[in-house]
Amino acid sequence: MARKSKFDHKHKIENFSPLREKLHEIIFEADTPAGKQFDIALLFAIFLSILVVMLETVPELGSKYGMLFTVLEWILTIFFTIEYVLRLYCVYRPMKYALSFFGIVDLLAIIPTYMSLFIPNALGLGTVRALRLLRVFRIFKLANFMTESKVLASALRASWSKISVFLFTVVILVCIFGSIMYVIEGGSNEEFDSIPRSVYWAIVTLTTVGYGDISPDTPLGQFIASIIMIMGYAIIAVPTGIVSAEAIKEAGGVRLNINTQTCRYCADDNHADNAKYCKSCGEELNLHD
Repeated sequence: MARKSKFDHKHKIENFSPLREKLHEIIFEADTPAGKQFDIALLFAIFLSILVVMLETVPELGSKYGMLFTVLEWILTIFFTIEYVLRLYCVYRPMKYALSFFGIVDLLAIIPTYMSLFIPNALGLGTVRALRLLRVFRIFKLANFMTESKVLASALRASWSKISVFLFTVVILVCIFGSIMYVIEGGSNEEFDSIPRSVYWAIVTLTTVGYGDISPDTPLGQFIASIIMIMGYAIIAVPTGIVSAEAIKEAGGVRLNINTQTCRYCADDNHADNAKYCKSCGEELNLHD
């Protein structure tokens, strides 16, 4: 007996209420007037909540407008909580959405305020709501930029083994240079008082950060430091070249225009413009004219 494909099974959408369908259209779809208005309002709410969290940590403002900030934070948190519950309600597989990237981000956006009832300063974690601003790609028809992000992510995965070898080599180099500088500077320069501290200096120098909190005094030490600085510029270019090469390979594939349709069953929202069925679960997309 032939094995059933996941695309053979269809849910009976007629069992779901018109209200649920309408909520899904408003909350998840960005290509309808109601959906776009809702998402733009949501973006303003996210911006406002991040601003409130930041301003509340300023001592002068916190002491003067602390009560106002608290009220605003709770109003926004209740709004985000209701929105999260409605998102779970209007999708046909709530757990699928809850475990998706945006589902987890939406949950993390409301947890800090409730945590603040038991943990002081937990409200500071509220800035995680900035991740929700990623929805701007869908709202303003910028979904094709998601294709570019996938190319970059694929390039990073493909080049990870090469970058790992590179990082391992850098670790060996800073250990060697740090040990050499400890031998050269350790006797006369109290800043190089141990190999770990000397390795820290080598890392700061090789990465061209140059804090200046530790510096060599002897001519030989300064000569080695100059070599490490010059090497730093060359080393910085290595991972860039590795990732760029992989990105060029990934970009050679076929590019598809991406629409803003979100599957009502699995919450996948990266579909080609001409797609009528979800590429992940095979269910029919709720297309709008």
